[in-house]
Formats: sequence, C-alpha cells, structure tokens
Amino acid sequence: MAEQQAFLMLDDGACFSGFACGKQAESMGEVIFTTGMAGYQETLTDPSYHGQIVAFTAAHAGNYGACSHDDEAPRIQAGGAIFHELFLPEGNGKGAGVSAPFPHWRAEETLDFRLRRDGISGIYGVDTRALTLHLREYGVRNGIISALDLDKTSLLRRARALPDMRGRDLTGAVTCAAPYEYGHGTENVSIPYDKPLRVAVYDYGIKRSILDGLFMAGMIPTVWPAAASAETILASQPDGVLLSNGPGDPQACTHAVQEVRKLLGVLPLFGICLGHQILALALGGKTYKLPFGHHGVNHPVQDRLTGRVWITSQNHGFCVDPDSLPEHARPSHWNLNDHTLAGLTCDTFKAFSVQFHPEAGPGPHDAAELFLRFRKLMLSEITNKNGA
Repeated sequence: MAEQQAFLMLDDGACFSGFACGKQAESMGEVIFTTGMAGYQETLTDPSYHGQIVAFTAAHAGNYGACSHDDEAPRIQAGGAIFHELFLPEGNGKGAGVSAPFPHWRAEETLDFRLRRDGISGIYGVDTRALTLHLREYGVRNGIISALDLDKTSLLRRARALPDMRGRDLTGAVTCAAPYEYGHGTENVSIPYDKPLRVAVYDYGIKRSILDGLFMAGMIPTVWPAAASAETILASQPDGVLLSNGPGDPQACTHAVQEVRKLLGVLPLFGICLGHQILALALGGKTYKLPFGHHGVNHPVQDRLTGRVWITSQNHGFCVDPDSLPEHARPSHWNLNDHTLAGLTCDTFKAFSVQFHPEAGPGPHDAAELFLRFRKLMLSEITNKNGA
C-alpha cells in the first residue's frame, strides 16, 4: 500500500509529518496524549474523547487488531488518531486479501480498517515523543490532521480558527436519543444478585464498561439522555442515580448541573469523571482546566480514609478545585502524580464521586469495588426508608 503524506498542524505552529491512515481526509480537534501501552480500541471508542485527537505515546499500535467486543461505544468517538508505528498488513485489512496473519486470535479487522470504516482520519510515522513533550511543556493545543491540505500556512490558519474546549457542552453530541434498559441477555449472563437494584444513568457519554460494572454489581441500569429532567428520572422510581463520564467543559453543562442539584438528598448519587465534576458543581464547587490533562491507565490515586493506593484509568482535561467545595463535601481521593482532587464524598446528600474510571476499559480494576459501594449506599437508604 503506497504511503500518503500527511501533516499534524498545531495552532501554535508546531507541525509534525507522517503518513495518512484511516479515512485519508482530515480530522480536527484538541490534541491530547494518552500513556496506555494497550487498549487503543477502548480509548478511541470512549465518548469522553469526542472533539479530541488522541496521540498514543506507546511506540506501536494496532498490534492485536480490532474486535467489536472491546468497543466502549458502537463506533469510534475520537475525532482522530496519532501513532508512531501502526500495524498495516497488505490487503484490505479484513478477512481475505490480508497477506500477514491477524495479530491476535480475537481480531476481526485491523485498526486501520476500523478507522476507515468509521470515517476517522489518522496519521502514523509521527515522532510521538517530541509531540508529547511539546504538549507537556505548552499544554494541549487545537490541531488538524490532513492528507488533503498540505499547505502549512493554510493548515495553521485553520487550526487557529478552531473553537477552544473551554465553554463547550459536548454531551448532546454523544448521549442516547431515548432511554433504554441495559443488561438483559448481555452475553447470556444473569444478574449475579438476588435483589437487583434499579439505577438511572445520566448518559453524558456513557461507556459500555460502566454499564457492565453496574450490572455485575447487582444493578439494572436504565440509561437516560443528558437532557432528561430530574422529575422524569424520579418518576421512573430508581434506587439511585449514576452520573456518567463524558466530553467537554463541565461548567458549560448548565442543564446537567441544574438537574443534578434537584436530585441532591433525594436519591443516592455516584459520579464518574464528568459526572464527578457535575456533582461538584451542583454542590457549589468549581472546576478548572488542566494544562494537559490525565489520559492513561497508570495513574496512582490514594484513598484518604484507608491510605490505600489504586492504580487507575483516567481520561479528563478538567478538574475540581478542592478549596471550592462546601463544608459538607470532603475530598476522598487524591491523584499522587500532581496532587489534584480525584474524588469527593458528601454524606449529607448520600453522594460520592471519583475523577478516575473504576470500570477501567482499558486499565486495571483496582477501583472496581466502588460499584459495590454504590450498591451498599442504595441498600442502606432503602433500609432507612423502610424503617421510617
């Protein structure tokens, strides 16, 4: 397959050359880097990456192909992908015609074919170490991957015209269109508890692995669009509410914050990533943008109560300011890399949240027990109401 030249142009004028992969066109967005050595498919299909171009710091990608079982959403959600080396067998990348064997027994297609099938542009052959160092020093930047426009002056002008991530509510672009119940018949697995609890999930960009985590911890999730009102959620009579992950600036999610504020103290709440930030804002806290965010599967987090350290999966560009939290909301976890807030708890309103991803997907499962904590919180509230 002939290599087609492509450029990655950042809005500060830094330009990186490489070769086109995926749909040989263009992709635009905020350029970030992720440090996971594997899990490229889960990363690219995570709705939290909507509006972003993901640079993979691992030296090789595509080594084990792509498999629908690893999807966090039905299609790739990231706006583009940047690789150093990409596995590119000869042929069309799917089934017959591939001269090299698939790199893994579960593979259904190559990563390049998956990018093309979902209409996503990428670039490989990039010096990703230099790119990562640039983003660490100067912060994340808007950028364009192009195999069509190779005029650097034109690319720079267009990159500088892209909107900033600050002030953007992107939940509407990734949420479900209508509510649905998840879990019945999932791989023919029955819910592993005698008393399943019903959880309403606000879909700000939900990952499949989070729904699996709820299901396997004895909960039946019903997923609701991000625009659903608190009144609609309460009318469905759930035992608790999960606030999901998602893309964009939490401060721009004014509707979500308003509706969550109505739920405080009414039902147990559990927030993950963007859901954590929205809960903090509903409590009266503030958020701010990190220079280059946390994206990867190896971030150490410490539980303030027990002193335990978890290695966690993270994906966020904004963070909660711990000094802005009200007295009844206290920090529960800290990121040990940069000492940013990684979790909070609020006993007054039966709510807690974490900035990291207990479901992993990809990453370690150190924090998976948080789903059981949510279940116990709901059971405790049910007991209290029945006792009253």
